[in-house]
This record gives sequence, C-alpha cells and structure tokens, in this order.
Amino acid sequence: MVEPSPAGAYARFRSNQATPELTAFADGYGFGFDDYQREACAHLESGSGVLVAAPTGAGKTIVGEFAVWLALQRGRKAFYTTPIKALSNQKYADLVRRHGAENVGLLTGDSTINSEAPVVVMTTEVLRNMIYAGSSTLDNLGFVVMDEVHYLADRFRGAVWEEVIIGLAASIQLVALSATVSNAEEFGDWLSEVRGEMAVVVSERRPVPLFQHVLVGKRLYDLFADEAPTAVALPSQSTAEVNPALVKVSKEEARHVRDDSRRPRGRSGKGKRAVAYGSGKYGGAAHRSHTDARSGRPRSLAVASRPDLVTALDAEGLLPAIVFIFSRQGCDAAVGQLLASGIRLTNAEERAELAEIADRHVAGLTAADLRALDYSRFMEALQRGVAAHHAGMLPAFKEAVEEAFVKGLVKAVFATETLALGINMPARSVVLEKLVKYNGETHADITPGEYTQLTGRAGRRGIDVEGHAVVVWQPGLDPRAVAGLASRRTYPLKSSFAPTYNMAVNLVGAVGRERARSLLEQSFAQFQTDRSVVGLARSLVRNNEAIAELWAKATCDRGDAQEYARLRAEISAVEAEASRERSADRRAEATQTLLSLMPGDIIRVPSGKNQGWAVVIDPDTRSGDRDNPRPLVLTEDRHIRRLSQVDFPVPPPVAGRMRIPKHFNPKEPASRRNLGAAFRSKLAQVDLDPQRYRPARVSAEVAEQLDELRDRLRRHPCHTCPDRETHARYAERALRLERENERAQQRVSSRTNTIANQFDKICTVLGSLGYLGGETSDEVTAEGRMLARIYAELDLVAAECIRAGVFDDLTPAQLVAVLASLVYESRRSDDHWRKPRMPDLVTENAMTTVRRIWREVSLVERDNRLSRGPEPDIGFSQSAYGWASGRPLADVLADGHLTAGDFVRWVRQVLDFAGQVADAAGPGPLRETAHAAVRAMRRGVVAYSPDEE
Repeated sequence: MVEPSPAGAYARFRSNQATPELTAFADGYGFGFDDYQREACAHLESGSGVLVAAPTGAGKTIVGEFAVWLALQRGRKAFYTTPIKALSNQKYADLVRRHGAENVGLLTGDSTINSEAPVVVMTTEVLRNMIYAGSSTLDNLGFVVMDEVHYLADRFRGAVWEEVIIGLAASIQLVALSATVSNAEEFGDWLSEVRGEMAVVVSERRPVPLFQHVLVGKRLYDLFADEAPTAVALPSQSTAEVNPALVKVSKEEARHVRDDSRRPRGRSGKGKRAVAYGSGKYGGAAHRSHTDARSGRPRSLAVASRPDLVTALDAEGLLPAIVFIFSRQGCDAAVGQLLASGIRLTNAEERAELAEIADRHVAGLTAADLRALDYSRFMEALQRGVAAHHAGMLPAFKEAVEEAFVKGLVKAVFATETLALGINMPARSVVLEKLVKYNGETHADITPGEYTQLTGRAGRRGIDVEGHAVVVWQPGLDPRAVAGLASRRTYPLKSSFAPTYNMAVNLVGAVGRERARSLLEQSFAQFQTDRSVVGLARSLVRNNEAIAELWAKATCDRGDAQEYARLRAEISAVEAEASRERSADRRAEATQTLLSLMPGDIIRVPSGKNQGWAVVIDPDTRSGDRDNPRPLVLTEDRHIRRLSQVDFPVPPPVAGRMRIPKHFNPKEPASRRNLGAAFRSKLAQVDLDPQRYRPARVSAEVAEQLDELRDRLRRHPCHTCPDRETHARYAERALRLERENERAQQRVSSRTNTIANQFDKICTVLGSLGYLGGETSDEVTAEGRMLARIYAELDLVAAECIRAGVFDDLTPAQLVAVLASLVYESRRSDDHWRKPRMPDLVTENAMTTVRRIWREVSLVERDNRLSRGPEPDIGFSQSAYGWASGRPLADVLADGHLTAGDFVRWVRQVLDFAGQVADAAGPGPLRETAHAAVRAMRRGVVAYSPDEE
C-alpha cells in the first residue's frame, strides 16, 4: 500500500475532523470510499439533501446506507424506498444483516414486517399512501432514501416519485439515488426548489472498466481499435476508432450480400437470399444464418447460436454472463436450446448447492403446483448453471435464480430488460443478442441510455478487474453505429407526472384546493415545461419574420392578395370538413351494420389487409361493447380473422347468407377447409349491388356555402392575374406558418400552469359527480373520502361502481372477476382468436353496467377536455374467478393464456385492489365480500413468498 504524502495525510485528517460521523461510518467498511461517495455523505452530515447520479455498480447505495446509519445514531427514523418489491426485499435483507432484524422493517403491500422499526424499507407507493393518510408512522422521520429515482420517468408509475418528493415535510432530508442522467443539474435545480437545500453529486467513473466486443460466429472481436471510451476513468471527449478488423468483416458481408443478389434463383431455392436484413442502423431483424456451403457465405460470418455463444464466453473466461433477449419466449427458448445441446457449466458441489437453493425457495409449494410449473425442467437447467429471468416467471423461481447468480453458481442467465432495473445481479460480462427491441408499437433501435443501463451490469466490483459488453453479430450490423451507441453513456430524465382523481381528493383533503394547486405547480413536469416555453417563443419570432417576407412576395397589383389567398383557404377548409363529416357518418352507419350481422352473413370487407369477401362466424354482438363490434370471419383464403372498425370505413353490404355448421371449430384445418369450399361455392351466386357503395353527398347547406365562396373567388380581381399561382405558392407558405404560429401560441398558453390547469379540470369533474363540494370548496365529501382509498388507474370508475351498487350482490369469486377488469391490461401477445368472456350471466350483467359507467365517465372527461381512462379489460376475469373459486393452479393456467409469473402478479394486483375496495366501501356487506375475496385469492403460489419465511 502506497503511503500518502504529508500534504495528503493532513488533508485527510482535516476532512475526518470536519465529518466525524462519516469517519465513524466509513470505519465499518472494509474498503475506502470513492471521492464522490465521501462528498455526498458529507453533504448529508451537514444537513443538506443530496442527489447522487452515478453508473450502475458504482456504489451509490453507500450514500443511502449512510442516511440509515445517521438516523439510528441520531434517534430518528429512516425510510428506504424502491420502485419494485424485489428491490425492497433485497434491500431489507441487506439492512437486516448490517443493523439487526429488530431495527429494520419491510412494507411492500404483500409484506408487513416490523413496520414501526426505526428503519423501514418500502415501495414508493406505500410511502405515498402514508403521506396522504397522515400516518403516525411518519412521526420522527428524519431521512428518506429514494433508490432508482430516475424511475420517475416511467409513464405508468413515475408520478408517485414526484408526489412523494413534493409531499414530504420540509424537515426531512432526501437522498435521491439515480443512474447517470445527462440532465442531473436540471433535476437537482428542481429538487432544490421544492425541497430546499439539495446538493448534486455526479460521478461518471465506472469502478470496473468496461470493454466492448462483437461476437462474429465463434470469434470475439474488440469493438474499438484502442482502449474503449468506457474503460477510462471519465468519458473520453475524443471519438474512438472502430477496430479495422470489424470494419473489414462488415465490408465482407456487404460484398456477399451483393453476390447473393446476383445468384440465379431456381425452384429448389438454391442460391436464394436467406437473410431478412435489419431495418435499423444496428441491424438485428429476423434472420437465418448464411452458413450453407451452397450459398457461398463464409462460416466466419455466421450468427452465433446460443450454445455457441455460451461456449465462446466460457472459453474466453467471460462467465458468468447475462444475455439480454428482448422477449420472454426468447429467454425460455434459449434455456431449452442449451439443455438440448448438453452444455453443463457446474460441478457436483455446485449442483448440490443449487438444488438446496431452489428447494428452499419453493418449499411452501405443493407437489401438484410444482408439476404445473414444470419445476423439474427449471431445476435441470439451474443445476447445469443456466436459467431464464423475466417477469413471466414465478417469483419463487426468479428469486432462486437471483440468489444462485449472486453466489456465482449460475453461469448464464437469459433475461429481459427488466433485470436492468436495480436488482443486484452483476456479471463478468453482459451480452446483447440484438440491438433492436419492440417498444410497444414497433421494433426500434435501442437508445444509448438503454445500452448504458443494460451493459452497466458488467464487471463485479471487488471481484472482476474489468467488465465486458458483447454484442452478437447480426446481418446488417454496422460496427461504427454500435461504437457510437457504446460511447454515449447518459440519457435525459423526463417527468411523466400527471394529476389523477385519487391524487386530487387526497391533496384537497390534506391541504385545500389552492394549496394543492400550488403544490402541483411545483412538479418536475411543470418545471421542465416552463423551460421549454422559451424555445417556443423564439420560434414564434422567427415565423413572424418569415410570414412578413412571404406576404410581401405574394403582393398582387390587381387586388388584395391576402384576401384572395384566405378565400381559397376557406374553400379548402369547408371541403375538408364536409369530407370528414361524410366519413364520420359512414363510420357510424358501418357500426350499426356490424351490430346487425348474423352468423352466416356474407359481407365484403371494404379495406385493410383483410379486404375482400368474408363469411361471418361470430358477429360479436353479445359482448356488451356496442361501440366496437369485432366480428369473427372466414376470408376467401380460409383464414380466421377478428375484424374491427378499422376494416370498415364504409358500411359493408350483406350480399347473401349461408349455413355455419353448429359445431364449427376455427382451430381445425378440416373445418376451415370444408367451410371455405362451401363459401367459394356460395360466392359464385353472389352479385354485389354497386348502389350500396355510392358515396354520400354533401348537405344542401354546405353545397350552397361552397357555391357562394367559389363565386366570390371567381369575381375577385386577383383571380385573373397571370402570376396568380406564383403568388399563391408564397401565400400558402405564409398561411401554413400562420397556422403553425397559432398552434405554437396555444402550446405556450396551455403550458403555462399546465399541471395546475389539468388539476382544475379534474376538480371540475369531481365536483360535478359529488366527490368535492362545489367549484371552489375545499370540502371532500363522503364519496370523495371513499375515492381517496382507491389507487387503481380507473379509480373514478371504480368509485362510481361502488356508488351504483354494481358490486353489492356478487359472491367473492364474482366480485374478483369484475374487479379484475378494472386493473388488468392485456399485452399485445395475449390476443387470441377466442374472445374472452365473463364466467357467468351475473358477472356479464355486472360488466354491462361497468362498461356503461366507464362510458358515462368518459363523456364527462371529454366535456372537460380530459383524456379518458383505458377501457375495462375482461381478459383476466375468468382466470381470476377460477382462482378465487378454489380451482387448482394447473387447471387455471391450462385454461388461461398467462405464464405462471404473470398470473401470480395479476392475482396479487386484483387482491390489492379488492383490499382497496373493502377500505373504500366502509362497514357493510361489500366490505365483508371483498375481504372474503382477498382470503380466497391469498393461497398457494399467490400467498407464498420465500422472503416472508
């Protein structure tokens, strides 16, 4: 160990004297703190709050642990909040080991352990609810640690972070721990505005250097020619050169693509291009590897299989590794491929320890449950050192994987990106199989921020001297683009905050309407919005200058060019509005036609990918959703399709009818063939009446208006100008900029007090429905206090259902089925040809009322210019009903379409929601039914959590 210089030793002595509590705290650790850790802790000791932004794995939780230590030393309380339960469980275990079980509690909604302890770990939602309820648990609270605070950008749950930051008492010191964000100073400025003194400490130094690679076939290439920008102490300002060998590989592939395109293509398929190249600049679309000798492509350009990938990493000493695959099915398939390959990465001693870990995590599950969950396959893979990790897995399985990976027993984990959020599973290397992922709407390139977050797991502090990020070569991959992606390491933090009905009644009840309004004006969303108005104002000035120049160029010596141009524009606008009205009329007529369809009707689908003739199998008129019928049809090419209103911009004519067999099964190819043959035979007899497609004419009133405007246009002096069209082009550009300015001005006006204006609209809705007392009153009515206990996205719809008595006469299982529709949200991959149904007629009738209430609330929201909430979704109702009725896990999973992990997660959300309904309903039969529903659901895999043992 190098002895410090006399000057350095004296500086450290003075620092220790200035921060005696930090010195005592640091003595309890077996390593020296980094400078940024000491700086952040010193701010805490001096009484300031602190925002710490540092890379994943840099040790910023030390600052949070110092806040906990300070609270215990000073006789105060500390809350440690996290965005997800898994992180809360992990942090609880860490703090118990350091401070003892008697000093640490846990509150996650599922778990309540020692809740009045001086240190309590909790999810952020729990703390938000405490603040609104004025809980006595907040007494003597001195510190709040908000881990992963950058999660406030999450569009679904991020608003909770801002609610807590704004709502905490000013005397409480806040510790905000964030990944490295590019606008940390802006975020810090906002925190200082709403919290008082807040220091900002930013570190971009990785404690373990990160090196970048690309795996081409079975060979690992360095991404950069020299040292990677991510391997140095601070980000390099210079652009690193890409490895010339990788550039050569890219050019070689491009040459073979050109060669392939010139090859003759016979019926046998020889020489045919077998790769669908990625549309993104990083490549990564679906592909089949060009390794066939007949194609002429060198094997060195092959895409590595998953077994080859793991074998190559093992040979290079880069295990344990996390392989990110942006698909749950892909993760499970990868485990299956490694099992089939026979790869084994563990020895006998490790296999025995893995078996003990897994068995301990599932000890509370029955043998029948384990069979339903295919535990034997999970165990076989785990004992080979291989596992998946994604939200679709049972929590007990995921937690076993996490523990085994941290202990170095699992060598290869195939994970979705959810693993990148905070859970402590560092690896020697991180692999990105593709650099394209589905973002909910389309397949898109991952961002530099996402790349940074994912690869930040590579390199275990105190274990590895360096970490490694590996990108798997895909057809079309550009190494220079990947190098740019890897070199940019930060991303901006943007607020997702928006007031809700529940938030409004809680704030008004706690501090009154005016104070609530001013608090919401302090949100980070409003802070960022106010700054953006400056840019809009600049564009207004530029546009006004351009408009003046364009009108000058449009000047006509025969008359007023502006008047003539605006007359032309008015005619275009009236014509466009008439066209829109005709389209709306047609859509309404189309909806009525769809609602009148019967099985066997032969219709013509007018547009879309299913355009053509079809026969109706199920008209879908019994679902209760009269606004959006979705008939199930058989098309001319024997495909079964569920159509929607998008397919019917005009009403479809019913051109004939045919019989649908009583026991027709859309899943059976033979049934489809037989019906298809009968359908084609029937089509030969059909003659479509062309009058059915005759477009609607404009109304007489609109036609008269257009005639008058066109007459004025012809009589205008500028109409006969020989330069009329030249002048018109300048005028059209000026008018376009005027419209752009008008929209910009509206944005400036709307952005001033945007959040507060939204709050005012919400209060108007609540007042009109009786949840608040009058337009300006601070009174929260009894109904408002009931709404204050409901935290679901459809909180107001749920409250209206309670008021209307929709839930009153339901059994516990029926109540669960209906409540599930108000919290469940189908994933796109959950779409099946079989439309979900309610379990019985009672729940179907209840859902008809729920949908009616949702539409009524939506109309009130529309009138107040608020976005409506999501439509109730019954996709989980039958599964929830089955579980609450006591059906075995295997049966419920077999009848549904969810994975075990998704099933458990949604049941727990419904269970939590049922508890909210019980609290909101107050004493009476509904509360008893809701509590009975909670008891019925809290069993088996739903009730069992290894962390509660």
